[in-house]
Order: sequence, then structure tokens, then C-alpha cells
Amino acid sequence: MANTVTNETLQQLRLEVIPTGHASGTTYYVESAKGAIIRDVEGKEFIDFAGGIGVMNVGHSHPKVVAAIKAQAEKFTHTCFMVSPYDTPVLLAKKLCEVAPGNFAKRVLFVNSGSEAIENAVKIARYYTKRPAIIVFENAFHGRTLLTMTMTSKVKPYKLGFGPFAPEIYRMPFGDVVGPDKLKDFFINYVNPEAVAAIVAEPIQGEGGFIAPPPGYFQELTKICRENGIVFICDEIQSGMGRSGKMFAIEHWGVEPDLMCVAKSIGAGMPISAVIGREEIMDSVHPGGIGGTYGANPVACAAGLAVMEVFEEEKMLEKSVVLGQKLRARLERWQQQFSVVKGIRGLGTMLGFEMAPENGAAKKLSAYCLEHGLIVLTCGTYGNVIRLLMPFVITDEQLERGLNIMETGLAELSKL
Repeated sequence: MANTVTNETLQQLRLEVIPTGHASGTTYYVESAKGAIIRDVEGKEFIDFAGGIGVMNVGHSHPKVVAAIKAQAEKFTHTCFMVSPYDTPVLLAKKLCEVAPGNFAKRVLFVNSGSEAIENAVKIARYYTKRPAIIVFENAFHGRTLLTMTMTSKVKPYKLGFGPFAPEIYRMPFGDVVGPDKLKDFFINYVNPEAVAAIVAEPIQGEGGFIAPPPGYFQELTKICRENGIVFICDEIQSGMGRSGKMFAIEHWGVEPDLMCVAKSIGAGMPISAVIGREEIMDSVHPGGIGGTYGANPVACAAGLAVMEVFEEEKMLEKSVVLGQKLRARLERWQQQFSVVKGIRGLGTMLGFEMAPENGAAKKLSAYCLEHGLIVLTCGTYGNVIRLLMPFVITDEQLERGLNIMETGLAELSKL
């Protein structure tokens, strides 16, 4: 008799071959996923409010994306764009130049992950300005490579034991009023503005707790960048591709970044990221100075093109706006109904709610949800924010079922 594949057998094998540092939030092993539903190897179904950490905005296994991947894979899967180029990255770059904020000429560099996009944006900004320093923010998350781990704020689990860190990274508070006096003090006490290549910011902080700054914040920040010859780099890796109700979250402030990093939902699960930036900054780097073996992979770029078509044809931004309105209405009701809900975070469909950090309420709620067939994620400095990252294609029935599970969990916690 053949051995039956179960969650338990896969978990036991995993413990023998996968390092413990590469941890997972569940011990349910996925067999298939479609839209907003994930099915494990034992047939149990889960409503997905995590979206692979904000990767599946158009839904799992969207037919158009799957068809594009299959069609490209049948032609060829790799030649290296730096050796023998092809059409998919060129066509996708054109699309991204059109939808990215800014009425100016742009260029697009394709790489493989969010961290890699941030690394390259910093490289390009340093090359262009001939300056070394980078300013980042408290509560920021930019990745796990040496440079992006250094730029990330939270120590455990991302930085603990992995030093020494990259030099010339300086950290500011996020969300305060960034007036000239505050920046002047920072430049006096921490770094000379003439040494700063770039300020890197998430429009809405993701891992940091779905934190959105006050009105006027980014307008003032970019004004200061212009006055001091500093490149403004916008990290749209989690907040982009419609998650906030606009294609890119920075559009809420009417700001045009010099460089913008996108990843996650641009490829609907394929490993692809991009740096989109001003022509004069992007073209300042000499040939061969940026790139990589797998950057602009033809299959990943084909998926990206399909994602862009899905956004246009299926009105994904409109779906995001409607979904965000439904979520906010429910969260506001919960805030009135349950004392464990302390506040609402984020914009559009990039929403979460804060819970008291001292009793581990968010962790308890996520465990309750998982037990009852709903996958949710926590975030924030204290891990006390429940974040909602469901696909935009979730049906009304699935959404209601998932929210009802969460509501029942909140009611149970309120009794404790």
C-alpha cells in the first residue's frame, strides 16, 4: 500500500530537511488554491485572509495568469535577459511606466524579490548622488538581506544575531509632523544632509503595523528631499498593486517618487520585483552595473503582464475600493462592540486592527481563526495587529464567512 501524504508526514519530513529558522505559521500543507480558498493535502479548506503576505491580490491561480505562465513556459523559460533579450519584460516595463505616478520619463529594472528591489534602488540612488547615507524609519520593514535587514526596524526575529550590519543607515521616527525644524535637528544630530543619497519609506508601513502617516506628511518629506538633493524611494512592495484602493498607495498623497519598488502582487505568486524610476536617475548607472541572472525572467514577466490585464479587464481597483469599504464598516462595528479591539489601522483594503499587546490577544485570535478554517496574519512592533490581505476576488459569501469566524473569535476573547 502506498504511503498516504498527510500534514503530519510532511511536517515530520520537513523537520528532517528544512532549517528551523525558515519557519511557517501553520502545519497545514497546501495541495491547491483558487481565488480566496486554500485546500490542504487532507482536503481541509481555508478562507485566505493572508494572500501569501499580500501577494495574491488577483487571487490564487487566476486563469489568465495561469494561461500566460503555461504559454511562456512552452516557448522558453530562461535565456538571461542580459544575454539574449525577449519581449515580456519590455512590454511589462511599458505598462508599469504608464501606471506609475509621475508625468516624466521612466525606466524599469526587473529583479526577483522585494529585498532585491530595495537593494538595487539604494545602489542606484548612491550611484546617482555619489553619496553614502540612507535614511529609513522606525517600524520599517524592507527585507532580510544584509542591507535590507539593516534598514528594517524590528530586531527579533529579523536582525537578532545577524550583525554586524551595513553602514550608513540612519533611522527617523515615522508619522510625526516632518517640519523643517525636525529634519534640521535630525541632520544636525545624526547625518549631514549633503551625505544623504536617499530617504526610503513605505507609504503605509506593513510589517510595522499597517501605519499610515497624517495628511501632508509625504508632501513635506519630498519637499525636503528636493531641497537637499536627496532621492525619495517609495517602498510599495506590500502597499502597491491596488492594496490601498489606488494602484500605488503613495498616490493618496499626490506624491511622485523618484524611485519606486514594487513586488508581491505584481506577479501573482511568481518571483518578480521591479524598481521604477526617473529616467535620469535610472540611466545614470553604467551598463552591467545593475541586473542579475534571473532578473526579468520571461515566465515571471508573462505573469506580470497577465496581472496588468486582469487589473484593467476585471476592474480590480474598483473591487479593492468596495472591499475596503466593507472591511472598514465591519472593523468600526467591532471597535464599538469588542473591548479587545483597540483601533483601526491602514487605508483602503490595506486594513488591520490593533489589539492589546500584553495578553497576546492577536496571537490567540489568529490561532482561533486557523482552527476554524480562516488564515490571518499578525504584524506590528508587538505582534498585536491583525492585518487583512485577502484577494480582491473573494466572494461576498467567503468574505462574510471569514469575518464571522473572526467575529466569533473576538466574542470568545472578550469573555476572558
